[in-house]
Amino acid sequence: MLLATAAILVGFIVLIWSADLFIAGAAAIASNMGMSPIIIGLTIVSIGTSAPEILVSVTAALSDAGELAIGNAIGSNIANIGLVLGATLMIAPMTVQAGCMRRELPALLMVTLGTALLILDGVLSRVDGLIMLATLTVIMTQMVRSEETDPDLLEEVSSITAEPPRMGKAWLTFLLGLLLLVASSRLLVWGATEVAEQLGVSQLVIGLTIVAIGTSLPELAATIASALRGHTDIAVGNVIGSNLFNLLAVMAIPGLITPEVLEPLVLYRDYLAMTAITVLLAAAIFLSRNRRKSGGGGHAYLGRSVGMLLLSLYALYYYWLYRTR
Repeated sequence: MLLATAAILVGFIVLIWSADLFIAGAAAIASNMGMSPIIIGLTIVSIGTSAPEILVSVTAALSDAGELAIGNAIGSNIANIGLVLGATLMIAPMTVQAGCMRRELPALLMVTLGTALLILDGVLSRVDGLIMLATLTVIMTQMVRSEETDPDLLEEVSSITAEPPRMGKAWLTFLLGLLLLVASSRLLVWGATEVAEQLGVSQLVIGLTIVAIGTSLPELAATIASALRGHTDIAVGNVIGSNLFNLLAVMAIPGLITPEVLEPLVLYRDYLAMTAITVLLAAAIFLSRNRRKSGGGGHAYLGRSVGMLLLSLYALYYYWLYRTR
């Protein structure tokens, strides 16, 4: 038990550090090759912040721990809204730009509904996984086209692409980050599986709790940092983008590797909770457009009261999870 717990802690630390290395290296390679900063921000950086979830999902699926991977995807989405966004709002209230409400937020709502329809039969199949990945490709293409001139996003990624290191150092950073990502994800999955067995709980519950929180830490750091720098649309975009990746990439991987039969609780407890908190966030954003603090122009203001509500709902979900585990 002690060794497995230590493996989880070390796995988390190395996972988060290696994700930063992976993003920096990949962004530097792309910049040296002349790729547009906006494309780097919307693809490489977005994928990089979800790299921990993706690598854990692949490792879990290959280790016959598909439930852990599915729990990680759903649990990370709940944590991103309830914990990450809730905690960020308690620190720095946000103004959500009109563009986010027109594009990213409706996309997340449609993907949440669409994924629910795919897994409603209780099976995550290879066909489901392929549909998810195809949808992700379409959404990413549309986002790149629609946000090529977004000044806030350009400013956010300029710090990454301003003075990229030489190609040799960039490749070294990228490969080291990738190697450590793979190694730490294997260590984390092994530790989480061992803890689940010794505590007598399912891999699903471990994925929904310990692993989900740990792999959401990069989003927490990135979202708080963006909000404190005043890039509130980027902060909300980090959460929405990460949740899209979790549903369309992280959750698709177990189905592509080995079709998974889902526990009924996944649909009627966990996915339902994720859908509810996603819809609540969307409602809070749309309803707050008329607030005086939103500043007009179709923007929305999210204050500390919304942050407190999201954190409270996150705690309530954990209580529900404890009662029904």
